[in-house]
Amino acid sequence: MDQRDEQEFAEYFAARRDAVRRTAYMLCGDWHRADDLAQTAFVALHRRWKKIRDRAATDAYVRKTLVRASIDESRRPWRREWQTETLPEPPDDTPGLDDLVATREDLLAALKEVPPKQRAVLVLRFFEGLDVTGAAKALGCSEGNVKSQTARGLANLRQVLEREVETNG
Repeated sequence: MDQRDEQEFAEYFAARRDAVRRTAYMLCGDWHRADDLAQTAFVALHRRWKKIRDRAATDAYVRKTLVRASIDESRRPWRREWQTETLPEPPDDTPGLDDLVATREDLLAALKEVPPKQRAVLVLRFFEGLDVTGAAKALGCSEGNVKSQTARGLANLRQVLEREVETNG
């Protein structure tokens, strides 16, 4: 890449890095993995920067790369988390900031239990604000697939959240 391309990429990176990282976090629920996913997306973008003719489509390219990287990571067996019945430390009973963000934490925990493709559709539709057409383009699938994955994802999310309410009040 020449100096001008490097400068354009650096400006795009500086402007979009936080938004891409937040989207990655919504996809995986872990800030460390979100950093890895965002890095993967930006490295892929840097490799193709010179070939991208329509700079307005750059966000869509990054989003698609991010979703695919997230799904690929979830398929790797060494990345799977093992759930245990007991926590390593007893919970602190004093009310604090945790109580203020309980619903957010419950939502993020529930998102982790939704299958990766359904989670990707939910994040793109409801957190990124894409419509069905935009999500279909980002995922490289049909609009009907996005609609069915959205319905299934919402049903799974409701089921997980209801189970959480029944278990923990």
